[in-house]
Amino acid sequence: MGQLLDAGSGGLYGLWRRCSLAVLNAGAEVDDIHLIMRRNPEFRIAVVEDEGGIAVELESAPDSAFVEGKMIRGIRDHLFAVLRDLLYTHETIIGNDRYDLSESSDVTDAVFHILRNAQVLKADLEPNLVVCWGGHAISREEYDYSKRVGYCLGLRELDVCTGCGAGAMKGPMKGAALGHAKQRLRAGRYMGITEPTIISAEAPNPIVNELVILPDMEKRLEAFVRLAHAIIIFPGGVGTAEEILFLLGILLDEENASIELPIILTGPGSAAGYFKALMDFINVTLGVRATRKFQIIIDDPDRVAAEAHRHVRSVAEARKWQHESFCFNWRLNIGMRFQHPFVASHESMAMLNLGRDQSTVDLAANLRRAFSGIVAGNIKELGVALVERYGPFELRGDRRVGTALDTLLRDFVAQRRMKISDPAGYEPCYRIAS
Repeated sequence: MGQLLDAGSGGLYGLWRRCSLAVLNAGAEVDDIHLIMRRNPEFRIAVVEDEGGIAVELESAPDSAFVEGKMIRGIRDHLFAVLRDLLYTHETIIGNDRYDLSESSDVTDAVFHILRNAQVLKADLEPNLVVCWGGHAISREEYDYSKRVGYCLGLRELDVCTGCGAGAMKGPMKGAALGHAKQRLRAGRYMGITEPTIISAEAPNPIVNELVILPDMEKRLEAFVRLAHAIIIFPGGVGTAEEILFLLGILLDEENASIELPIILTGPGSAAGYFKALMDFINVTLGVRATRKFQIIIDDPDRVAAEAHRHVRSVAEARKWQHESFCFNWRLNIGMRFQHPFVASHESMAMLNLGRDQSTVDLAANLRRAFSGIVAGNIKELGVALVERYGPFELRGDRRVGTALDTLLRDFVAQRRMKISDPAGYEPCYRIAS
């Protein structure tokens, strides 16, 4: 109780308030944290003692979180998840000498224990979790396609894990819920993995029934790949590109050559050009070996789900044969270049080495950081404030990489993949130095 009260009045309060407000705004088509805060300036949240022990007290909370004066049950569960994970990370991970977060193995242990504390690691279940990545600012056609894929996954009794927001993070869950209902599957899992600066701008969608908040983007991405039994990637923007580069950097590491982690890129027929542009960028920057890590399936939801199901069964057999955990992939070598948190600033972005005078794994790591910084400049509170004050982030690289990066980002802007809020009026938060 003392820890909860301290959390409610101490250094965690600002973060707890922002994340809680985002959860209470679930369903709002807004990814501008300043707008969310301006709409609810009087919102307050606190932990208080009462006759039954402790309670969370809200003041000036959004009306949309309540029906007939009672909080919607799913929103209440998400509020609990926010408090649970922020408190556990603050008290047990960051404030514990047991974890040296400059050591790769300790970072992985921290991710494992956060997931275990959230009770999402189900050791008694055979592999069936499909991680779905994709953008929040996508077209209606792409959203509907992601729902159809999710429906086909649900019919095969596969569970879904996403970044928990809107767009391609919501569509697969919505479709899977219908597929599970047709199969009379009452224990369908719709897992959402997020982190504090993302959840502040992208509220969990209402279908999420298992929400986990990791402390930063790097631990969030590690949680995804260690939980996944297969990965499906839908069209997206810079956030999706960041996830793909994180994944490629791991899979291009020779220590992971024998690990089976199937990846399917898919979208409707209109998305073929998007995937071509993405593959062209990867081919120029990381080489043809990187493009071979994907299977691309266009406009065929049933085939996508069938392939995912086949891959999941293959992963299950491999884990059995190798006597490995079903629920957490310990064998993946990730390393500190992908685990150390990257904080976007004008200095850190300008210092990124985006040249080809390094290994493909190091280039993938630095490109991942570059996209992470653009995400921060687009929607994260601190990044948005820095860009508003000092202007766009500057990225530097050799001419070939710089040209490929500029071309891809221009495509994202033209296709309105950067933001939900005013996509037509998007002002880039970056510039590519010549």
